[in-house]
Amino acid sequence: MTLGLFACNEKANNLQVLQNRIDSLQTNAYKPGFGDFMGSIQIHHAKLWFAGQSQNWKLADFEIHEIKENLADIKKYCKERSESKSIGTINESLEEVNNAILQKDQALFEKSYMNLTNSCNACHQATNHGFNVIKTPTNPPFSNQDFKINEPR
Repeated sequence: MTLGLFACNEKANNLQVLQNRIDSLQTNAYKPGFGDFMGSIQIHHAKLWFAGQSQNWKLADFEIHEIKENLADIKKYCKERSESKSIGTINESLEEVNNAILQKDQALFEKSYMNLTNSCNACHQATNHGFNVIKTPTNPPFSNQDFKINEPR
């Protein structure tokens, strides 16, 4: 009987040790900052433009979803930031771009991309970050990526 009680007590101690480790991991986990997410969005915004200009609709679709994923992560990981509350103001513009991609419509893509860029800048103005002006890129952000379609249409 003593052996049984000792075994149960040992199991409880092991569970507590494991729970302490889990708690430690949760409090010490890396949490990206707001600027990290915004920097990533800026890269995807630029890549989205060049994908759309090349009518590489699969890549454009990938990039618009990467932007949406980063915005969702801002809401999840940076909810204490007041700027996070304004993120939703660009949802309509994102959906316009997404629609243009789904339609594979170059003219609609360019128009909706401009609206998205303007929405980003309007949000920056509204959150006192007007010094951060986004524009249509003139050069690809990476020289090691081909934005042209590399598969049959």
